[in-house]
Amino acid sequence: MVKRTISALIGAPLFLGLIYMGGQYTAILVALLTFLALREFIQIGEQMGIRGWSKLTTLIAAVWLISLLLGGAEWQLAVLVFWLLIGLGRLALTYPTTSLAEASFNLLAVLYSVVLLSHLYLLRQLPNGLEWTFLTIFLVWSTDVGAYLIGRQFGSHLLAPQVSPKKTVEGSLGGLLFGLVVATLFWRIVGGGPWMMYIILSVIIGVSAQIGDLFESALKRSAGVKDSGKLIPGHGGILDRFDSLIFALPLVYYGVILFS
Repeated sequence: MVKRTISALIGAPLFLGLIYMGGQYTAILVALLTFLALREFIQIGEQMGIRGWSKLTTLIAAVWLISLLLGGAEWQLAVLVFWLLIGLGRLALTYPTTSLAEASFNLLAVLYSVVLLSHLYLLRQLPNGLEWTFLTIFLVWSTDVGAYLIGRQFGSHLLAPQVSPKKTVEGSLGGLLFGLVVATLFWRIVGGGPWMMYIILSVIIGVSAQIGDLFESALKRSAGVKDSGKLIPGHGGILDRFDSLIFALPLVYYGVILFS
């Protein structure tokens, strides 16, 4: 618990500070996080007996990040399509040396660890992006805290026992309730949009954050590992710390684009 608290006291201000400064600072943060997350994802696959395409996925990750920073939406779509074709092409040319499970896992490694997580940068670059990014982060954190506190006190009905034996339905609802409170406070203090939009986003973020957490738990359980890594004392790896944000960030980004 001491290590976890110290890591949070150091890491959270640094994380929020780089996002606050925006621009190249957020870009550096996102590049570092995505490469570390990709490495962890590949290592989890190797624990499952799946060969990782470390060099190829790292190259594609670099190309994706360059397209993110310098190109437009067309470049990003092109990178995704080419990556899909490269993965499927490798399966076609080297089967049965390369299995469908191997190709699928490595394709997913880039999509999950790099493409989804890099929406942190995309969201920050939007008009009023700082507010939307902070809202997403605070709602994810409040959902996590609420789920833990309510679940520990009142939890009795397991939410997904085969994936996470400690998460409960009561905790999940408590997380959503905490998110609603934080969203209302954020709206009153910061503003920037209609009240109902904040409420809708709080529900979307709360649900997606918990699903993201359960997905990473299922991934680790499939590999028989407790944590995705050991980089952050008391927290595990990058995926352990950012699993909820990975699912929430793209939903907020496209929601803001489509409806604001």
